Amino acid sequence: MAKATKQIPEGHHTVTPHLVLRNASQAIDFYKKALGAQELGRMTSPDGKIGHAELKIGDSIIFLADEFQAGPNCPKSPQTLGASTVTLMLYVPDVDSTFKQAVAAGAKETMAVQDMFWGDRYGTFTDPFGHTWGVATHKEDLTKEEVEERAKAFWANMQSQRKSA
Repeated sequence: MAKATKQIPEGHHTVTPHLVLRNASQAIDFYKKALGAQELGRMTSPDGKIGHAELKIGDSIIFLADEFQAGPNCPKSPQTLGASTVTLMLYVPDVDSTFKQAVAAGAKETMAVQDMFWGDRYGTFTDPFGHTWGVATHKEDLTKEEVEERAKAFWANMQSQRKSA
């Protein structure tokens, strides 16, 4: 057995999301269509479920696997849990077109794309497998002070809208 030449494999980052889903094979097809994912490989179990798959989206790699009900400590899919516990953040060159592409492929819009106080144009969707994605294009480089001032105005506006509702 050859010894690894790097502690982190080529093309990977220190933190790699590992999504657990029902129907991982269908999810791979969705991510290809919706986000332009490139499949790097997959390993299936004897019953045909995906035990491990790797996709590349932009410059990042994510892992995927089917949900296995082998025991109480096995990771659960958002479909089993009834919700997603994380949001996957995806920066893209054109958030509006990527967002439209994802919705056309079957994602559900949860927050329309809009300009945000921190300098990104940002929106969120839930994929057909229950995972939540935030998609953004960075539009402005702001100082910490500029973000803080815009945040104050944003939250004041939110409170004002809640009071009038």
